[in-house]
Amino acid sequence: MNQLVENISDTARWVAIFRAEESERADAVFHDPLARRLAGEKGKQIADAIGFSRQNSWSFVARIYLFDEYIKQHVEQGYDMIVNLAAGLDARAYRMQLPKTLEWLDVDLPAMINYKNEILQHEKPKCAYRSIALDLSDRKARNGLFQQLNNECKKALVATEGLIIYLAYEQVAELSLDLSAQNHFRRWVFDLSSAALLEMIKKEMQPALKGSGATFQFAPEEGEEFFEKYGWKHIESKSNLKAAANLNRLNDELKAYAEMPEPPGPRRPFPWSGVCLLENVHSS
Repeated sequence: MNQLVENISDTARWVAIFRAEESERADAVFHDPLARRLAGEKGKQIADAIGFSRQNSWSFVARIYLFDEYIKQHVEQGYDMIVNLAAGLDARAYRMQLPKTLEWLDVDLPAMINYKNEILQHEKPKCAYRSIALDLSDRKARNGLFQQLNNECKKALVATEGLIIYLAYEQVAELSLDLSAQNHFRRWVFDLSSAALLEMIKKEMQPALKGSGATFQFAPEEGEEFFEKYGWKHIESKSNLKAAANLNRLNDELKAYAEMPEPPGPRRPFPWSGVCLLENVHSS
């Protein structure tokens, strides 16, 4: 298992295998016919090696499903751009039913963008798709891109799936500020874990990522309130566990947990993960 995950980009292959396996079910809640090709054999090897993620594949399925639902919702509301940061091997621009006029931007490291473009070179996206090779840790470069995109759209939804848990608190604060500075970036959807779940994840999965540069680190005690001082107002959050229960993806033991009422967030002293929707207080 050592060095199976060579860098943070390999985690995208890992997530893609769960998309592939869900898509191949008779009762699949989403269909991604490209996922297995994108994951490759390495994606399966990583998923098999990290047993904790195999046992909890429901959380990946729920997260993907909830992101899909939020994207559908905002497209239906007339949003004209999706800014998909650290897009990894996400293929929503190819697999979802989207308006041809919708602008979709996948932004990620050059190696990831090149790999995905090579795999998908003969596939046709459903919307006006662009892939942008950019190191998002380069603040000057990303702000240049954000300003450019802000000028191109009227209402954008920013999506960051599977990103912020790997960032330091200062990095999340800076990204939040940089996004909220763009007045046409109306809303932001991202996944969040509680501090209690972070400790469990670090214990069970961090060893498999040793040497990759991928470290699980962001899970603020104050939950969604963390983002308020950086220009974001919380709208709602949806629990992965509750979503997985509704999708019939839990074993009997977890079903019992899912039936229990969750204490209201955002301060959650228990293992929790979910998808959060925030609104830009500077939007116009």
